[in-house]
Amino acid sequence: MKKSVLTRYRVMAYVTGVLLIALCLGMIAKYVLDLGGAADFTQVVSIAHGWLYVIYLVFAFDLGSKAKWPVKKQLWVLLAGTVPTAAFFVERRISRELDAKVAATETPAPVKA
Repeated sequence: MKKSVLTRYRVMAYVTGVLLIALCLGMIAKYVLDLGGAADFTQVVSIAHGWLYVIYLVFAFDLGSKAKWPVKKQLWVLLAGTVPTAAFFVERRISRELDAKVAATETPAPVKA
């Protein structure tokens, strides 16, 4: 497995996680605090999160299929983008697990004398 597969998953996990937290804060501002402008903010962030979550799903599925994960683990990673802050914890755990696999598959460049 290439390092780029893990890297693009990690980037999308962080982007999805940040947008989901922003969406939750916007929803609190809109419904609990009744702040003006929160409705527009929530609408923009929810659309962005929705589209970027689809990209996250594609990258996470690609990573899982290349890592040959069982279905249960694959679903766990895919759903991490729907629970606020879960994407950060899942990404960290997956990255630690796969860093060794990525390092093992990369061959060092030959040294020329």
